[in-house]
Amino acid sequence: MGVKDLHDLKKLSMLRSQINGKGIAAIMNKEFKTVGPEDRIVDALHIMKETGAQDIPVVDGNEYIGSVGYGTLLRKKGVLLDSKVRTIMTGAPSVTGTSEITDVAELMIKTNARQIPVVDRNKRIKGVVSRSALIEVAAGIKAFREIRVWEIMSASVETVKENDTLDTALDIMRGLDIRTVPVIDDRGYVIGIVGMKEIIDHNWRRKDRRTVGDLPGKSGQSSVLVETLCATAPKTVSWDDTVGKAAEIMLESCISTLPVVEDKKLVGIMTQYDIIEMIAACKEREMMFVQISGLDDDDKYYSDAIDEMIQYEMGKAAKVSRPQSLTLHIVKYSAQGEKHKYSMNARLILDGDMLAAKEIGWDLLKTVEDLLKKLVTMVMDMKKSKLDQKKKIR
Repeated sequence: MGVKDLHDLKKLSMLRSQINGKGIAAIMNKEFKTVGPEDRIVDALHIMKETGAQDIPVVDGNEYIGSVGYGTLLRKKGVLLDSKVRTIMTGAPSVTGTSEITDVAELMIKTNARQIPVVDRNKRIKGVVSRSALIEVAAGIKAFREIRVWEIMSASVETVKENDTLDTALDIMRGLDIRTVPVIDDRGYVIGIVGMKEIIDHNWRRKDRRTVGDLPGKSGQSSVLVETLCATAPKTVSWDDTVGKAAEIMLESCISTLPVVEDKKLVGIMTQYDIIEMIAACKEREMMFVQISGLDDDDKYYSDAIDEMIQYEMGKAAKVSRPQSLTLHIVKYSAQGEKHKYSMNARLILDGDMLAAKEIGWDLLKTVEDLLKKLVTMVMDMKKSKLDQKKKIR
């Protein structure tokens, strides 16, 4: 089976039944840590370090009110580590015990959350569903296990070298809203991986760190080289390995990211997010699946304009192929003082093929438009290439 089979309605219906058959209660973890809004940020960091969790639920009394995690820390720089959790906590995505697993997957894609609380009608947390729990679900489904890594991996990968500074790696993490970056040598061979875990462990020993900005930021970090922090001998997969093998490595090694190699050279990146995106694509829907994530409250005003752009550009693509799903992840960050810059990644699946593109710009709508046009051009080029190939065969 390949990714294109996910768009066969009969096969998709069967897959959806297998995914949702277990139910939320069977996959959620009932043992979890929480923090309160009046707890200190440093206390939340201690729990993350202790448990390995990247998102911690915030509860007020018994009520779930938000979350705090590495993603927030990447974006907040000037907040004191002794500040209250409420100063940096984010919104409160949650599901109920009656939600379907495909709903959880879609919410994770939408919010880029690492775990989703399961709450009752009074907003009390009954358990949490992690990304790893969804990977276990996918690993138990034969159709998913047989898909090849190259079919869902991201071919465009940002990397660092061992003699780059930590700031370089952190800028990439902030810009793309990711938690790990592969480390390569001059030959393009993967020699390590650096992530928020290594950075937190390193800074945890520094007693002079007083702000969130000092923890993952630039203050005093310019002399720290990637080679001093990166995990060496990282786990990798071959581009032609199965998703089943990749899932097994992720679960056994408790990791979320796998560099993809061919003849030892880096050719892509495979993450838990990629597998969860497949699960979300199985959710029952009537139209092309469009998922936009990362828009903050200030930019949600532009949602309608972005939707119109998507419909217009995908209409062009539909003339030569059939778009089935489009995911667009937007990261907003301050690049010059108060001026914001946008980093965007998109993935388009059409007629069983997958295209990925990225774009960076200062204007939100212009950057979205440029990214969509880039995808449409890729669709046209792919169609032309296939036609040329057919002519050669004849």
